[in-house]
Amino acid sequence: MTTHHNTAIDPPTGATGLTGNSVSMAHIVFFVVAAAAPLTAVVGATPPAFAFGSGVGVPGAFVVTGLIYLMFAVGFTAMSRHVGNAGAFYTYITRGLGKPLGVGGAVMALATYAAVQVAIYGLFSVFMGGAMASLGLELPWYVWGLLALAAVTVCGQFNIAVSGRILGVCMVAEIVILLLMNIGIVIGGGAEGLTLSGFRPSEVFGPGLGVTLVFVIGSFIGFEATAIFGEEAHEPAKTIPRATYVAVGLITAFYAFSTWAIVQYYGPSNVVEVANASLDGFYFGAIEAILGAWASQVMNILLITSLFACVLSFHNTLNRYFFALGREGLAWSGLARVHPRHASPHMAGRVQALIVAGILIAFAAFGADPYLLVFSWMSAFAVIGILAVQIIVSLSVIAFFRKTPNGYSMFTTTIAPAIAALCLTGLFLQVSVNLELLAGSGNPIVACFPLIILGLGLAGAVFAMRMRQSNPAIYDRLGNAFE
Repeated sequence: MTTHHNTAIDPPTGATGLTGNSVSMAHIVFFVVAAAAPLTAVVGATPPAFAFGSGVGVPGAFVVTGLIYLMFAVGFTAMSRHVGNAGAFYTYITRGLGKPLGVGGAVMALATYAAVQVAIYGLFSVFMGGAMASLGLELPWYVWGLLALAAVTVCGQFNIAVSGRILGVCMVAEIVILLLMNIGIVIGGGAEGLTLSGFRPSEVFGPGLGVTLVFVIGSFIGFEATAIFGEEAHEPAKTIPRATYVAVGLITAFYAFSTWAIVQYYGPSNVVEVANASLDGFYFGAIEAILGAWASQVMNILLITSLFACVLSFHNTLNRYFFALGREGLAWSGLARVHPRHASPHMAGRVQALIVAGILIAFAAFGADPYLLVFSWMSAFAVIGILAVQIIVSLSVIAFFRKTPNGYSMFTTTIAPAIAALCLTGLFLQVSVNLELLAGSGNPIVACFPLIILGLGLAGAVFAMRMRQSNPAIYDRLGNAFE
C-alpha cells in the first residue's frame, strides 16, 4: 500500500510544489467546517426546510445525510492514502475511471466551486449592503461583492495556515453564538417540553423529505475538500481521513442539535407555522427572546463573517484545482506557480479571482438581483454539481481498489462506496425534481442545470480524448504529475 508522507517544512524553490507539513488536522477541519458556513446554513437554509419540507423532521434529515456522507468517506479516505496531492476529485477519478472521466470530473468540480463562490458573494453583498445602509453608506450590491473578493484574494496569497487561523476564529464565533442559543433552549425546557421530536422515523421520512434534502445537502458542500490539502498536510495518510470524519461528524451533530433545539423552542406542533410566518425572523426572534437584543445584533455581524469565511475556504479549494490543472498541463502552466515566500498557489488565486469578478460584473450588468438570482441560481447549480461529482468519485473508488493491491476489507473498497453511490444518486434525482424550489425560479435554464453539469463533464472528457490524439505526451502524464 502506497502512502504519502510530507516532511518538507520550507517553501519550495521551484514553481510546482506546495509546502508540505504546513497544515494540521485542525486547520483542515476549520477549512471544511467554515466552508459549510454553520451560521449561514442554520439560519439561512433550515427555515425554508421547516416551512416547505418535512417540517419537524429536519433534524433527522441532517442525520440521514450525515450518515450517507460518512459512508462516502469510508472509501474516499481509504483512497486518500494513495492520492496525497492537490488534485483531489480530479486525481481520484483519473486513477479510478481513467483520464477522460478524470478531466470531465475536474471541469464539473471547477464549475461547482466557482458557482458556490459566486452564490456566496451575492449573499454577502445582500447582508453587507444592508448592514452598511443602516449606517448611512449605500452602494450597489456588486461593489460589496468585489471588495470581499479583493480581501479574499489577498488572504489567499499567504501560506495556507494563515487562512486556516482566520477561518478558525470565524468558525468558533459562529458556533459559540448558536450553542448559547441552543443551551438556553435546553435550560428553558422548550415550549412543549424536551422530546425526541425531529428524529422519529415517521417525522424524518414523511412527506416533504425530498424538499428538505434540497436544503440540507447544500449545508454539507465543502467537506470533501479535506483531500485537496493532502500535499500540504502533516502526515496526510493519517490527517486526511481523520479530518474528513471529524468534519462530517461535527457538521452533522451541530446542525442536527441546532435544528432539534429550535423545534423544542417553538414546539413540534407550532414550528412549521412559525417558519412559514417568518423565514427571516425564525432564528433571530428565538435568540433575541432567549439571550437578549445584543445576541441578535451579534448574529447579524457573524452572518457576514460566516459568509466571508465560507468564500475564503472555497477560494483556497479552487486555487488548488487550478494549480493541479496547470501542473498537469491541462491549462496554462502559470497556474502552477507558487508564491516565493508563502508557497501558496498565488497565480491560480489571481486568475480565478478575475474569473469570479467577471461573473459578478456580468450579473450586475444584466441587473440581476443578488439574492433572487445570483445566490439562488448559483447555489442550486452547486448542489447539483457536487452530487454529480461525488457519485463519480464513489464509483472511481470501487474501480481503483479492484485493480490496486490493498489490505482493506470489502466493506471499505466496495460495499460502502456502492451504498454511497446509490444514495447520492437518489439525492441527485430528488434535488433535480425540486430545483424550482431550491432556485426560487421555474426558468427553463434552472430546469436544465442537471443537463448542463453533465454536459460540462462530457465536454471535459471529449477534450481529454482529443488531447490523447493531439498531445500524447501530456495525456500520458495525466494523473501522474503528483507522484
